[in-house]
Amino acid sequence: MTQHSTPSASVIDTGSRKPKTYRRSMDGWYHRLPWYRAYLVREATCFVVIAYALLLLVGLWRLGQGREAFDAWRQALASPLALVWHLVVLAGFGYHAWTWFEVMPKTLPFVKVGGQRLTDGAIIRLGATAAALASLVLLGIVWGLLS
Repeated sequence: MTQHSTPSASVIDTGSRKPKTYRRSMDGWYHRLPWYRAYLVREATCFVVIAYALLLLVGLWRLGQGREAFDAWRQALASPLALVWHLVVLAGFGYHAWTWFEVMPKTLPFVKVGGQRLTDGAIIRLGATAAALASLVLLGIVWGLLS
């Protein structure tokens, strides 16, 4: 028969002692550098994108309910408050898009034109210009279809 005994005092119990490690406080971490604040604002713009996507989904749902429901939804979007909301959304989308253009030089492989590497500023300007031109073309197509 095996006898169970309690451990002797000479056995070291390493499970009860945790090593003391340095832990920096995270209080106010976003105040330390301006880059952190810009990061938080950029990430917060995703909520504007989500809210607008939900607004458009409501429009699709109202369209499925019939012409009267859809017209009521469109009429609600013509109110002064909705117009202010659209300006806020436009500003949020613009900032969100611009920050992604600023990330482009960091994510693209080196782009060479004429044997020389494009500067970060040139890449940002080219990306923003391409997006603006594509938006204008799309706006022209939609405007042509509506008239």
